[in-house]
Amino acid sequence: MTRGSAKTLTDKGDSTSLKQRFLANLKKQEMIRPADRVGAAVSGGADSVALLLLLLELRDKLGIVLSVVHFNHRLRGKASDADESFVAQLATKHGLEFHSASVDVAKRAKVERANLEDAARRARYDYFRALAESGACTRIAVAHTADDQAETVLAHLLRGTGLTGLGGIHPVAGPVVRPLLGVRRSDLRRFLRAQKQTWREDATNRDTKRMRARIRKKLLPPIEKQFQPAIVEHLAMLAELAREDEALLDAIAEERASLLVQKNDERARIGVDDLFQAWKNGEFNAEKTGGTNALSRRIVRRIVEGIKPRDGQLGAAHVETVLQLARSGQSGSSLALPGGVEVRRERNALVFQALENAGARNPQSAPQEYEYQIDLTRGGADVSVAEMGCVFRLRVIDWPPQRGETSRDGAVLDRDRLRFPMVLRNWRPGDRFRPQGHRSAHKLKRLLNEKRVSRWERDGWPVLTSGGAIVWARGFPVAVEFAANERTRAGIVIAEEQL
Repeated sequence: MTRGSAKTLTDKGDSTSLKQRFLANLKKQEMIRPADRVGAAVSGGADSVALLLLLLELRDKLGIVLSVVHFNHRLRGKASDADESFVAQLATKHGLEFHSASVDVAKRAKVERANLEDAARRARYDYFRALAESGACTRIAVAHTADDQAETVLAHLLRGTGLTGLGGIHPVAGPVVRPLLGVRRSDLRRFLRAQKQTWREDATNRDTKRMRARIRKKLLPPIEKQFQPAIVEHLAMLAELAREDEALLDAIAEERASLLVQKNDERARIGVDDLFQAWKNGEFNAEKTGGTNALSRRIVRRIVEGIKPRDGQLGAAHVETVLQLARSGQSGSSLALPGGVEVRRERNALVFQALENAGARNPQSAPQEYEYQIDLTRGGADVSVAEMGCVFRLRVIDWPPQRGETSRDGAVLDRDRLRFPMVLRNWRPGDRFRPQGHRSAHKLKRLLNEKRVSRWERDGWPVLTSGGAIVWARGFPVAVEFAANERTRAGIVIAEEQL
């Protein structure tokens, strides 16, 4: 446990000035409202302890219910447990409710084959969201500072980034708020020393094997000293301006995507011409500004973000490969994208598919297989196919007296031509049949291609067989040799409904 010695504060670091800036930032971003249950996320480090003390001093003015939140990543053994104990004692000292959770992040990262820092961040924010969803806290205040913002922007620049990455850390992200983004670490430490408040030091923050620590220790100090003393403030302002521009451009992309993209929970489709001419029929002509590709990239990002079933960072290189697929890819070619998404060129369109969502299948896994025997001795049958999430209803009707009961003329089977039991199953490679209107039998795969049914949609595609022969397939007329005609006495009507 470490405590700096008290020293005279500069005007900028004066506690009154700090509180005023802190309060102004809260109000500017509308982070906290009266009656909010605010959980201060306290790691034990100087920044988070200062955040807690500032909220304590201002809670009556803010009209909030304050508590302390701590997440133990169990990455530093006894030191991690000592941090938790320190924070718990701090909560007790100030009579605050204490929320805590502990996860072996190293073990989780190994199981998930994930980056350790990324796994720690996800575990921590999962806990914050859980607290918000339970109602224990309506807001979680996190102690990111202006220095953290500058380090983040630089890290993104070094890795390669666009406007989104330049936006750095957002002040508000769901229930998480960051009221210290406009405050320097040095100001917070001076504040703590003046308050004679101790804090914990995390040794891993000085480990220059980590990129963030290298930026903090080896990159920012020489820039401040030799080039620009206000580099941290300038990078923080750059992030704020980038977020504002990003919000505007994203709103434009959302408006165009809502008109051009056909979407459900796990699949989205956009025409290639629409993707590259997204401004067409719009009020603003992007071609004069060179903004066509900029909008296309944003639409691709929105599509992937809207359907991806898990975390995954879509980089600029990924987006460019999608655009290249749209420009010159052959129909049937596809790309795997981060977040469990695959994009496929289907003639003059791109189809994006979530591969790990409810009801979605990985195209490299075995297709949906099922087989149900059908008994029509009672005049009809309902066949629930859980694999497809639907039910097929087969009904025997008199023919032609009841012909008017169905508008599906030509989509009725002649019962007397069928062999029982009939079987409802998924289509299989090699399946052939001759639907009405065709001169000869064709492979079902060819018929599905002609109908422009994607490979995702055809997985589990239902067919009805009699004596091994296909008599009906979803979306097609019944087979010629089994179709009802003027000599038919009893017909079988097939209807499909979602479960």
